[in-house]
Amino acid sequence: MTTRKKQIVRTAAQLFKQRGYSAVTMRDLAAAMDIKAASLYNHISGKQEILEQLILEVARKFTAGMDAVKKDDGTAFAKAEQLIALHIKIAVENTDALAVLNTDWMHLEGAAYEEYIASRKKYELDFKQILKEGIASGEFKNLSVETILFNLLSTLRSIYLWIPKKSATEVADLKKELPNILLTGLRA
Repeated sequence: MTTRKKQIVRTAAQLFKQRGYSAVTMRDLAAAMDIKAASLYNHISGKQEILEQLILEVARKFTAGMDAVKKDDGTAFAKAEQLIALHIKIAVENTDALAVLNTDWMHLEGAAYEEYIASRKKYELDFKQILKEGIASGEFKNLSVETILFNLLSTLRSIYLWIPKKSATEVADLKKELPNILLTGLRA
């Protein structure tokens, strides 16, 4: 990706996060970059391409992270800790894009929509499998896997809202403390 295209995507991510994908026009994006709207099309085909780039890049990071965790020989508890750390890392490094993923994924079209839905579904199934393994091994309490996953992901998906308001020290504390906070109630 060219430097200019990266600037376009980064600026669009900020605008989409602030106003939502539907409310941002190509003219808004051009104005934010202090260029003419027509010159954007030298680098991108339109808003949909930007949305796909933002969302699928983050989704692929989650998929790669999950794949690495699944290959690990650690306990289910250790794997759950790694997944929490993965969410924090992605939220810190991709705050705007993660916001777009969480709020605007439904605007994806065609193959990009299908890819996102499939990757999200697989991620959730893999996470459930880790939780089931933890229950079966006695590491986690015998609770509803659906309820556990819902609660974990509800917290993890909203980290991007908190990150920009905090210092590096507070983010370091989050990385250290959140796994303990989220998983203590599950420990058998």
